[in-house]
Amino acid sequence: MTAAGYLKRLTKRLTEDLEQLDAEKISEESQATGAQRACDCARGEEVSMLGELRSVQTCSKAAKTGVVAEFFDGTDVVNLKWIGRNRIPGIEPGRKLTVRGRLGEKDGAKVIYNPYYELLGDD
Repeated sequence: MTAAGYLKRLTKRLTEDLEQLDAEKISEESQATGAQRACDCARGEEVSMLGELRSVQTCSKAAKTGVVAEFFDGTDVVNLKWIGRNRIPGIEPGRKLTVRGRLGEKDGAKVIYNPYYELLGDD
């Protein structure tokens, strides 16, 4: 490894947008497992994806609207909605997971209702 090559990579890492680096890392991990990319999935398809939860919204027991999470796989965002639940242990921002379900669309955004999910270990 040359010093110039090392310096070039280091400079790129220090000046590159952190959000872009995160997206690339998540996308690479997802592709390595053979999961589908959210950007390639269309409404009505049965999908299996790997990604990270960016945000999670819960509701009160009285509202009964469910838990809504923003799932990001490095290529696109998919909203995950668990209807009738006010909290799900392990479903929290920053958590990596795999999800499976039928992809839908609501208000122009991709959504999966009551997805099957598997929580992945924290790295």
